[in-house]
Amino acid sequence: MPCLNEAETLEVCVRKALASLAELGVEGEVLVSDNGSTDGSQEIARAAGARVVHAPQRGYGAALINGIKEARGRYVIMADADDSYDLSTLGPFIEQLRAGHDVVMGNRFRGGIAPGAMPFLHRYLGNPVLSWLGRALFGLKGIGDFHCGIRGFNADRIRALDLRMPGMEFASELVVRAALSGYDMVEVPTTLKPDGRSRPPHLRTWRDGWRHLRFLLVFAPRRTLLWPGLILFVLGLLSTAALSTGARTIAGVEFDINALVYACLAVLIGAQIFLFGAAAQLYGEFEGLVRRARPSRLARWLGFERSILGGLSLVVLGLVGTVIALTTWGEADFGNLDPRGTIRLVLPSATAIGLGVIGIFSGLFTSLVTLRGARPVPETVAATPAVTIPRQKTPETVAATPADR
Repeated sequence: MPCLNEAETLEVCVRKALASLAELGVEGEVLVSDNGSTDGSQEIARAAGARVVHAPQRGYGAALINGIKEARGRYVIMADADDSYDLSTLGPFIEQLRAGHDVVMGNRFRGGIAPGAMPFLHRYLGNPVLSWLGRALFGLKGIGDFHCGIRGFNADRIRALDLRMPGMEFASELVVRAALSGYDMVEVPTTLKPDGRSRPPHLRTWRDGWRHLRFLLVFAPRRTLLWPGLILFVLGLLSTAALSTGARTIAGVEFDINALVYACLAVLIGAQIFLFGAAAQLYGEFEGLVRRARPSRLARWLGFERSILGGLSLVVLGLVGTVIALTTWGEADFGNLDPRGTIRLVLPSATAIGLGVIGIFSGLFTSLVTLRGARPVPETVAATPAVTIPRQKTPETVAATPADR
């Protein structure tokens, strides 16, 4: 857990968690991953029966990553150490973990939120919007509370994800990376009450909300870059083809040269957005951020050789159009021409040249991204069917976390 000066509530959280484990007959531990507390939190945790480890890097996510690494048990339950979650009732999480689920999320909206436990903006804007966005971008249909501070998981499965976010966005990274890897996730109701601390929370509404939003958008290149770029490119291409042969009238409005300029621009921008998204997707696959048995077709279609061939073809096509335009100009002794005529050839030709150059250098970039080959998928990441796991003597770690939700 990320513990940073939690002396006021740490002891009660540790004792509640230990009592719950004892009541359930679970052999486990309470692990405190300390971020450099100066209020004696380390001694308080040890006196209450917890094991304390030092997290050298500051941040909610960094401390949790350190705690998960140090945990000795088969399962880990992380929960805030501000006494806002009921750590005396861990049974539903342990039950679902033993049923074979990889990740068990708490849902505060189903379990109950006491008055004053969650700020108005968090309850009615931040959490609902970010949870909706997570479901829309990553297909997490069964997850209604995307950022609940209490959740359990199979320790080996989460370690295999190689989570990296050091800040509050770790909460998003865990559930997103687990979803992209095909992990089995389920929710259980949990309650939330006002925390017991007198100081302000570590969480900053706008700063940390933006970090979560930024992570969600960046981690979904298919829906934020690939598809929007492809749609814009196709619309621009169709419009360019239609306007290259003459003006078009739609609903009484005439579209001519000015519209052709913007259509060509849409082709270039759409292609660039699509290629950015493709590079981001390939980077995620080859760096192991997105787990796939083998790289997607993008790696083959955007290979350096294919990109050079396609780019050079477009450049040649554009040059042919340019030569035709110059020939037409020469036939007029390089005098004045009707701009509404040759410009219909010049603009698409220039666009083709620009598109070809972009394609060539995008192929070079993607080849650099994929140069060392995809990282192998760990065996622990392979999807497993839900099975009933009998109780064993292997410790099941409960890590109480004081992240402010």
